Amino acid sequence: MGTDSDSDANGWNRARGLALKTLLLFGGALLVKRLRKSTTRWDHAHFVSKSLAGEKYSKEQASRDPDNYFNIRMLTCPAAELVDGSKVLYFEQAFWRTPQKPFRQRLFMVKPCPKELKCDVELSTYAIRDMEEYKNFCDRPRDQRPQPEEVIGDIAEHLTTVHLKRCPRGKRCLYKGSTPPGGFPNSWNGATHCTSELAILKNNDIHTWDRGYDDDGNQVWGQKEGPYEFKPAPTSSFSDMFSPLNFPPPPSMERRIEGSFVLQEQE
Repeated sequence: MGTDSDSDANGWNRARGLALKTLLLFGGALLVKRLRKSTTRWDHAHFVSKSLAGEKYSKEQASRDPDNYFNIRMLTCPAAELVDGSKVLYFEQAFWRTPQKPFRQRLFMVKPCPKELKCDVELSTYAIRDMEEYKNFCDRPRDQRPQPEEVIGDIAEHLTTVHLKRCPRGKRCLYKGSTPPGGFPNSWNGATHCTSELAILKNNDIHTWDRGYDDDGNQVWGQKEGPYEFKPAPTSSFSDMFSPLNFPPPPSMERRIEGSFVLQEQE
């Protein structure tokens, strides 16, 4: 027969085992709950903001198809945040060899899509009141840039809005979207309206496709072959500096480039 001490030991072991099982079940439940936690609307918006930010180039695409694409530098960085949490980003594009002379400058506003729309992120593009003040904004020290309150005050004409949706699992893209049907008013080069498409891919690659159309539905500006493909800036080498892809095009090409990038500035 067992002694009282044996009984006490067995009871202690059972209690300890029960406590351990309870702890494991509780911890497992917390882990499952955490894994199953859905991504919030603001999580989507913050991810898109981070993906857009940085220095990106279309060099690889220009190497494959130099007749239709140029090596463009796309630079985006945070500029301000609104009281509702919306992120304001500064955006500019320039030729690789002349980054100090951007030919396109915009402000992006990134926030969750309205609940009534079937999308995740709303990306709106705005003109800037005084673009000269913002030239090379991201390359400048923070104390030499327009400050956040100034940025918010310099948000000018609304140009376009793209509604992005999370791509299904297994797809190359992470987020993809376009302007609503019919696009937005645009009068550059004979257009009456314009459309924009945007895709955020893995490795922070960005594809953009802006096009303008007249009343008859004819495309009057923008790329016809497909979107511009931007990749994060690679580690450059000395020989890259002298690649023909890195020099600005001759004057005869300027008008076609302007059409490709919608140079519709405020008057």
